[in-house]
Amino acid sequence: MKYIKLLTLTMGVCGAQQVVAQTTDATLPINTIVERVQKLFQVFPVEKVHLHFDKPYYAVGDTLWFNSYLSRNLAEYEPSKITYVEVLNSRDSLIQTLRIPLDKGVGDGYLVLDPQYLAQDNYRFRAYTKWMGNFSSDYFFNKVVPVGDAINKKLITDISFINNDQNAAKSQAVIQFRDPVGKLLINSKVNWSLISGWETIANGKGETDNLGRITVNLSAKEKDILQKAYLEVSLLENKNEKPLKSTFSLKNSLWDADVQFLPEGGDLLAGIAKNVAFKAVSSSGKGVPVKGRILDGKGKQVAEFSDFGLGMGYFSLLPMANEKYEAVITFANGQERKYKLPPVVQNKANVVYLKQDETNLNMAIVTSDEDFAKSPNQSYYVLVQSNGHLVYAAQANLKSASALIVIPKERLPNGIAQVTLLNTAGKVVSERLTFVKSEKFLDINLAVNKELFKAKEKVNLKLSVLNNGKKFPGSYSISVIDESKVPYDDNQDLSIVSNFLLTSDLKGYVENPNSYFDEKNANRDKALDALLMTQGFRRFEYQDLIAEKLPTLSFMPEQGIEIGGTLRLNTGRTVPNGGLLLSIPSRSIRKDTYTDDKGRFLFKDLVFTDSSKVTVNARGNDNYRSMVINMDQTYFPEIDKNNAYKNNFVMNIDKAIAPYLENSKKEFRTSILLDEVAITGVQKKVITNRDFPSISGLSMPEHRIEADRLTGCNVLTMCLTTLLTGITYDSQTQKYYVTRDYNSGSRVPVQFFLNGMAIDESGLNGINVIDIEGIEIFLKDDLGTVSRMYQNNGVVSIYTKKVEKKPRMSLSEIEKLLPKSNVIDLFPLGYIKERKFYVPKYETAESKAVNDLRTTIYWNPKVQVTETGEAALEFYNADGNGQYKVVVEGMDETGNVGRKVIHYQVRQ
Repeated sequence: MKYIKLLTLTMGVCGAQQVVAQTTDATLPINTIVERVQKLFQVFPVEKVHLHFDKPYYAVGDTLWFNSYLSRNLAEYEPSKITYVEVLNSRDSLIQTLRIPLDKGVGDGYLVLDPQYLAQDNYRFRAYTKWMGNFSSDYFFNKVVPVGDAINKKLITDISFINNDQNAAKSQAVIQFRDPVGKLLINSKVNWSLISGWETIANGKGETDNLGRITVNLSAKEKDILQKAYLEVSLLENKNEKPLKSTFSLKNSLWDADVQFLPEGGDLLAGIAKNVAFKAVSSSGKGVPVKGRILDGKGKQVAEFSDFGLGMGYFSLLPMANEKYEAVITFANGQERKYKLPPVVQNKANVVYLKQDETNLNMAIVTSDEDFAKSPNQSYYVLVQSNGHLVYAAQANLKSASALIVIPKERLPNGIAQVTLLNTAGKVVSERLTFVKSEKFLDINLAVNKELFKAKEKVNLKLSVLNNGKKFPGSYSISVIDESKVPYDDNQDLSIVSNFLLTSDLKGYVENPNSYFDEKNANRDKALDALLMTQGFRRFEYQDLIAEKLPTLSFMPEQGIEIGGTLRLNTGRTVPNGGLLLSIPSRSIRKDTYTDDKGRFLFKDLVFTDSSKVTVNARGNDNYRSMVINMDQTYFPEIDKNNAYKNNFVMNIDKAIAPYLENSKKEFRTSILLDEVAITGVQKKVITNRDFPSISGLSMPEHRIEADRLTGCNVLTMCLTTLLTGITYDSQTQKYYVTRDYNSGSRVPVQFFLNGMAIDESGLNGINVIDIEGIEIFLKDDLGTVSRMYQNNGVVSIYTKKVEKKPRMSLSEIEKLLPKSNVIDLFPLGYIKERKFYVPKYETAESKAVNDLRTTIYWNPKVQVTETGEAALEFYNADGNGQYKVVVEGMDETGNVGRKVIHYQVRQ
């Protein structure tokens, strides 16, 4: 990878016979534009995050393993040393946030898919640094990971949609039901409800047929509702048991498609033959195959086309002045639709792609002969940006209706080059994205000691890496999976190459990103060009930069965990030069600091794992009894609901990963099920919402806080801000909100209950902390029993112990109960706890006698290649027969990235 020093940028003019520098006619000199644009590129580095997972999907009960990589485009600053990984379910509810420490841009993590808290669903993993949070979340890492259930699920379903009348857009949802062993559930009673938000739109009932199916009719009248609605079905298999439920998204229930036509450079120019790109997308958000023809105003065919794959392609068109063009599109289902092309214009100039060779990228400025005749010697500016670097700037004076732009590839890093044409007033008039491969990706070679292995046999793996013929130290992660149990189309994956060089620079959804880098795909270059002509790129706006509108910074690149706040007197005045002590008992950490002249304090470079108790103490000061510690709030980017990568949701998880789930059933049956054990003793009665009629309609709480978590808490409200998982406290409104909705702009507060009675926030400090037995957190109210009455969003229910008569307290005992605002106990988000992937060894007959049903055979996120460019590894196969897949991803110290996939065979 090339690190380009922005200060040494050369403004040049290439192809001197066609492009001539001239500054006298410029309304805004090109030097001024470059200086203003450089303010962004020199001060605002671009950071990107990638996660490499050990496999593409999982089952409840598994441990998900991943490795995090940080890419940066500037070398002259200290990059972020923390990556945040968020896990969101299909309804955009935040399930968990992980804090991953980075060492030289690399850090590994894991997530235990606990069956008590996670169900079968499509989970979206979103990753970013706090520095990336200053900019659009469109450029965060996003990947959908399906998770099936082979432990708890008692109902196997398969849903499909049938469009009976496409013109009326009517549809039927056909759901088939099976029991956990695959038996069809025939003649079973089924209730269904169509739910949007809190509202039930429609409901009905039916009985499964002899194939275990029911049919639900859907109509286009609810088209907009169906995009956000869910179909909930409830099947009663046995009168003595609870109904079995499943929920399905109806986003794809009504077939629809749209086709966009985007001329290269932005316009159909009269008399100029250029490529016109097109993109056909279905209601699912994915591309659909199309064929079409272009007709002029008289109905004469002037071009025909078909997509290169994924609904995208381009064709050449020579538009005529004052002519109107229309496309007649035929979809794979036989439906035919017509679309108008953009109008033909004459007074515009466009930038177009010509070719690239080993040394140069050739672009051109084109305009119509009529436009050139009206404005000869018209001047334009050409700016080329790639990976956050302004790599080329030139001023062009058109001597004819076209001009050649030659850009040396030695200035261009691998990835997307954004070529922009501006007029002399600094206004963008045309733009073209193109992919440049100016240097080879990492040459990664993987070799196993033989092609055919036996089950549980030792495998010796050798990794060697070259960076354009040279050897550099680097960090890599390696995954080995049993592909017979984990089948997957590698083109659909998001690799470190397709992420860092493609998707991380594009707005919107990119389908099958790896397909553009697979040498087996013969038309991958044409398909990639079609993608770049139809996909958005708006990491910044030139107009804003020229107007000197720079992004507002809220976060700097994090160098470690920091905890800060303000020390005040109980009168509200700040305390300068006040001393504070921070202690983390679990890590034997004690640090002190002093406040500045504004009462601010900050503890830097803290290292502790998640769920660690942190205490901040101001009792070493004179007059400490009158001091109050106010901790800073922790801010995270808002949840981007309906993110485009939700198009990768798997509709029928049971069917899509059936071989994996079948293996999981066997694995968990042998490794998790315990022998029956007789338990004797008295079960402690735990107070829950079920004990109080006013809140008994709430479902299971998302979180419960037991009394021992409140140890050391003196003021309940000061502890709740850190204890309430999924809840955010707003100091301005002095209200509590569900975090996921608060980050999305909602200001509907949480309702508090004390022993079943609704209370206001002002009553919280009237609760004696030592009397609390437990706190339950409900982030949703599925039935709306509480939300409709109290107009709230979420519930926090506090339960106290039964009051027992006690002797009168002494003065010292009373003092212990008084709130101590000068001591704060926190449970902040810490680093993920370290954990290693278990690698069994089968060296004896006894060890080989154990069943090994693993799907991930080997996972190593910490493979270090030294200056030798090589590393040697070893592991043992599992019992599975068939093809094993080895995937390595990583980057070296220069920032160059690479990926390699090989296979080997295992037979008994």
